[in-house]
Order: sequence, then C-alpha cells, then structure tokens
Amino acid sequence: MEQATELIQLLRSKLEQSDKTYDMDRIDRAVQVACDGHKGQYRQSGEEYICHPLNVAIILVELGMDTETIMAGLLHDVVEDTAMSEAEVASEFGKDVALLVDGVTKITKIDFFSKEEQQAENVRKMFMAMGKDVRVIIIKLADRLHNMRTSHGWKPQKQRDKAKETMDIYAPLAHRFGMRSVKEELEDLSLRILDPVAYEEIEQALEKRRLARSDLLESVQERLRERLTAHGIRHYVAGRVKSIPGIYRKMYVQQKSFDEIYDVYAVRVIVDTDTDCYNVLGHVHEMFRPLPNRFKDYISTPKANMYQSLHTTVLGKEKIPFEVQIRTWEMHYTAEYGIAAHWKYKLGIRGKDRLEQRVAWVREFIESQQDADDSAEIVQTIRTDLTDDDVFVFTPKGDVISLPSGSTVIDFAYAIHSAVGNRMTGAKIDNRLVPLDTKVDTGQIVEVITGSGEGHGPSRDWIKIVKTGEARSKIRAWFKKERREENIEEGRNAFEAELARNYIRLNSEQYRKLLDAEMRRQHCTTEEDFFAAIGYGGILLSRLIPRIKEEHLRAAREEAAVQKLTNQQTVVHHKSHSGGVVIEHMDNCLVKFARCCDPVPGDDIIGFITRGFGVSVHKRDCPNVPRNMEACDQPERWVSASWEQSQTGSFKVSLHLEFRDRDRLIADVTTQLAQMHVTIYAIAAREPKDDHGDMTITVGVNSTEHLEMVIARLSKVSGVISVTRTGSNR
Repeated sequence: MEQATELIQLLRSKLEQSDKTYDMDRIDRAVQVACDGHKGQYRQSGEEYICHPLNVAIILVELGMDTETIMAGLLHDVVEDTAMSEAEVASEFGKDVALLVDGVTKITKIDFFSKEEQQAENVRKMFMAMGKDVRVIIIKLADRLHNMRTSHGWKPQKQRDKAKETMDIYAPLAHRFGMRSVKEELEDLSLRILDPVAYEEIEQALEKRRLARSDLLESVQERLRERLTAHGIRHYVAGRVKSIPGIYRKMYVQQKSFDEIYDVYAVRVIVDTDTDCYNVLGHVHEMFRPLPNRFKDYISTPKANMYQSLHTTVLGKEKIPFEVQIRTWEMHYTAEYGIAAHWKYKLGIRGKDRLEQRVAWVREFIESQQDADDSAEIVQTIRTDLTDDDVFVFTPKGDVISLPSGSTVIDFAYAIHSAVGNRMTGAKIDNRLVPLDTKVDTGQIVEVITGSGEGHGPSRDWIKIVKTGEARSKIRAWFKKERREENIEEGRNAFEAELARNYIRLNSEQYRKLLDAEMRRQHCTTEEDFFAAIGYGGILLSRLIPRIKEEHLRAAREEAAVQKLTNQQTVVHHKSHSGGVVIEHMDNCLVKFARCCDPVPGDDIIGFITRGFGVSVHKRDCPNVPRNMEACDQPERWVSASWEQSQTGSFKVSLHLEFRDRDRLIADVTTQLAQMHVTIYAIAAREPKDDHGDMTITVGVNSTEHLEMVIARLSKVSGVISVTRTGSNR
C-alpha cells in the first residue's frame, strides 16, 4: 500500500493546490470505496490495481475537471472489476457519477466473434454515453493515457494491439476535442511501440540539430520580445519543437526528408486580443522573409476541433525556415486543453457556447451512425473523419466547408445538406466540370450541380467513392427511406443466397434462431429492418457470412461431440482417468478437475462436457457454474457427478495465507505440513509491505475433512492471520 498511499497524498495535494473548489469529503469517500473494491487486485506490471484509478484521477485534476469527474475517475473500474454494481454507485455517489462510470465501463458480458467487434461495440457505447455527458470521453482519455504510460507491463502483442487502437481511436478523439497535449502524448507512446526504429531515427535527428536550432530559436524569441515591447504589445513568447509522431507523419506518410519539414521548430507568440494577433503577424513578416503558400489563418477559419491560431513559416538570417504561431490566451487554453478548458478556465458564456459547439458534432456523429448497422463502421469512421489533416473548401457564396483530407465532391455536397447530396448530378471545381470521384483541396471553389423533379437520387456506387462516414450514412439513409420494399426483397434474397453458397443448411427453427441472434447483434428491431439494412448496404454480407459460417461449423462439431458422449448410457468408475468420480450416463469418458475451484472428495460436484477434452468437474458453488441451469446457455452440457465411495489418492488444492511478517514463518508453515505428511506442490509469496504479507501454497489432500485439518493446523502457526481455500489459478 506504500505506492497507493503516496498517490493518495499526491491527489489530495493537487486538489488543495488547485484554484477550483472541490468536495473533498465525497472524493475521500470515493478513494476509500475504490481502495476497498480493488483490494488484493494487481495489474500485469505487478503494482496494486488501485494505483491505476488514482493516477487517472490525478490526470483529471491536472486537466481541471470537476468533483463528479474526479470521483468517476476513481470509480471507473469498480463496476467492471469488483462486486459493486452501477445501482450501488448511484446510491452512494449520485446518478451523475454512475452515468459517467457506466459510460467508461467496457462491454464484457456479451460474447463477440472477434476483438474488432467488441472494440466497435465499446466505441458505440462510449459515443452514446458522450452524447449524454461529454465528460465520459475525458475520463476515457485519462484512463487510456495512464494505461499507455504503464504499457511496459503488457505482453508485446498486447502492447501492439493497444497502441494501434490508441492511434486509430483515442488519439483522433483527443484531436477532435482539441486536447493537444493528451493527443500528442498518446501518439508518442503508441509510436514508440509500433515503429521503434523510426521513432529512434527521428529522435536522433532532433538531437543532432538541437544545439544549432536552440540557438536560432533563442535569438528569434529575443528579437521578437524587443520588437513587441517597443510597440507596446503585451505578449508571451516561447519555443516549440514538433512532436515526433507529427514529424513521422510527414516523413513516412508524405515521403519527406527531415530537412523538408519546415515546422519542426516553431516560435509561439501569445497576446491578449485577435487584433494583436494580426499586428504581431505584420511585425513578423517585416522582420523575417515569409515563405510562399505557408501562411494559414485558423482564426478566421477555425479547424473542426475549434483550434485557432495564425501560422506562418519564415526564413531568418541563417536561411533556416521556422514556423511562428500567433494566438490569444483563450485560443491557447483551447488548443492545449480543448474541451477540458471549459472546466479548467471557466470561460464564461462564450465558453458555454463553444462547449455546445464541441458537443454538437458528437450528437451529429451518433445520428449519422444510426444507419451504420455494422458496428465496425463506427471505428472506420473515426479513423477517416477525425484525422489531423483537414481541407477547407469554399462554396460559390464564400462559405467555408471543412472536410477530412481525401474527401470528394460528393462528400462536399453532403456536408452542405442531405438534400443537396441526394439531388447531385455533377460538380464544378473552380468553374470546371469534374468527375464525381474528384478529391477536393484547400482553397478550391466547389459548385454542386443538382437535378430537379422525380427520379433523382444517389447511386449505390457512391458508398464506395465517398471518404466521410457522414456522406456514407446519408446515402444509405436515402436508400433506406426511398427503397424500403426493394431493399427488403434484395436483402432477403442476398442473405439466403449467401447461406446456400456457403453450404449453411438450416431447418426452420435454426433459421429463426439465427435471424433473431443477428437482429440483436445488428441492433435491428424487426426482420424487415434486418433485410432492408442488407439491401441498402448498412450490413455487409462480406463481414456477416464468414462469422455465421464459422459459428455454424463450430455448433455442428459441438453437437456431434455431445451426441457421442450422451449416447453412452452405462455408469462406470474410471479411477485412472477420474480419480474416483462417477459421471451419470457416461462410459469411457476422460475426467479432469477444474482449476478454477479445485474440487476434492467431500465437495458437492457437477460435470461439464467440454469440446474434445471429456468432462470438467467443478464444485457446485464454483462461480463458473450457473445458478439457474434451465436459464443458462447449453444446459444439456451440464451433467450430474458424484464421488466414488472408496476413492483414494491425493487432490491438489490451493490455500491463501495472510500473515504478519516475522523470521522463519515460511519455515514453520512447511514444518507443520511435513509433520502432517502433506505434499507441497508449490509456494508463492509476495514481498511483505507494512509488516503484512500473503502467500499461496498448493498442497495435496484426500478429502474435505483432511483439508479442514490442514487449515486448522496452519491457522495456529504464530503470525498467520487467516487461511482460506482458493483456486490454484488465482
């Protein structure tokens, strides 16, 4: 508990030093509940699990979040990993905290075909929760940030999987919410894992040029300070080095050399007003030579994540290009903390308006994904729509439309309005007719040509052309609404044809069961909705059928295995295989003892027919045994089991000992076992902390009575606090 105690003290210190007012009593209560709930749990790195929620809470304090968010950060894993329920969280800490905790809790109680499908469902759930309270994503980002900081405790494959997920989902979300510092650290930690060679190469290139560029930036900053002071402009000037992932994107994605990246080094100027920003820009261009086509005005045209600054790239006397970023303090807070700035800096009425603007896109995103019946498409949309690179395109009236890089004129049309996209027949870029798959670029003027009257509508081929999820979902929505009967018929025929082509033969009952399962999985309320979604492209059979085929083959194999076992009606005793266990209505079957509960003679037991490994014997009160057999999945695989009257032999069982640390305690424990002629198979002890420790000992006993004698004898050893039976895999 030493590390956890230090983190609790650090959390309280940061709360007390903050200029915000926190409800310390409620936060202290959340700390206590989290500590109690996670007691005895450890992370893969070996540290106590409670250290994770404490670190998440500290990150949230640093972001300036409120009392409820800090409490939810502390409790975000209790529903998932402890016995505490969401209702108990609501009763103890209020509905707001419970809503935040539930929004962050992953979906774990549903069987998924793949990790990608589970990931997609978790993202869908997270977005739905964000629509109710945007603080969910801030907690989730803090959670992922600390996990990535401690990723060294994971196995290499898990490191790569989590790093890719972070790059694909969480870093883009941090970018879209304007949380630059969080986004850059997530990308940095992920890139170290995904491409360590390139990361080190860029790191060495930065170090090689560090001294020369450091002198340059210091010189430029000093000259700017003197100039702005002389003209009475209040300012703050600082240097900035581009993040390694940002350099990586330009070097390895845009195929540029390190020296072709002009914004590796930058000077940032922060002033009081928008007018001061443009005045500073004039002074910068007087002092240094601006490079052509390297000026960007994100003040008059903010990025989609509300980022605002003036960017210009200039040359100094040394002929080395560098970037100058000019912004106000409010723009700076928004750029660094994004949506969290609403809580951290109390931006007032204007801040509330900006918060609504930031949250509005979440609601639009959720609405646009209502027709994305394939959950994996949500993840794909995040990867494409929430990119770092945007293009700014003009309508003929001069309005600016922001789109992800790579968007087409069709994406542009749907970004204006659904009706414009649906009636689109052609497009012009800078007054020239272009094909509909033409990609748009910053600064272009795009005109959409529309048709009038009946018969106009999008083409199904457009779904493959468009870049943005918004356009894709609007096209599907049109087909869903305008061609429903046609979609249902096409979808039904296509589904049944694919089943036949893949030799999936089902009777009417099996077909009905399959349909019901797929409707639930795809969030369809009726059979017609399911087939219509296939018809208009919302559900892709290319993703659906392989899973159905694999599940069908697996079910057939299981049914054959169960049938083979249940056809054997004679009850026999097989001590060589079963250790004296009798399985009802089965002959010549292999029996193994479940490691989750380690049954021994005298325990009330039950058997489970496994896939190809005989019967697994569990204690009746094992957590893996359903309490209601009739309501569980595959009840036919649970069979009656009992101990043979004359069973003999030794059975492994694990005991958990808590003790006060003292010399020779382990020696005394093993001596007691030796005196009882008890075989010791394994001993594992953790290093004691605060004079308290625990160990797990795996021993051999021949019955529950024998086990009780062993527990009673060990409980009398001086210093032993408690002895409890546990599964050997715990």
